[in-house]
Amino acid sequence: MSESKAVPARDGKTDKRTPPLTFYRQVVAELRKVVYPTQEQLVTYFIVVMVFVLFMMALISALDLGFGKLVFAVFAGNGAQ
Repeated sequence: MSESKAVPARDGKTDKRTPPLTFYRQVVAELRKVVYPTQEQLVTYFIVVMVFVLFMMALISALDLGFGKLVFAVFAGNGAQ
């Protein structure tokens, strides 16, 4: 039962760790490929996200209020039995 469920390495060899300097160079090379948004795109994305968040807040608040009133209506005892 001591078999590992990990994926075995290629050709039965264990992969060696990447040296820190090579890792850093690879990170820098990948970051050079990144396309950053323009200020106009950034403002547009910000507005879209804020509208979505505000809509979701309103929806969740309305559902919470509605379910709260429903629970009080169902479980509120009016004393007439």
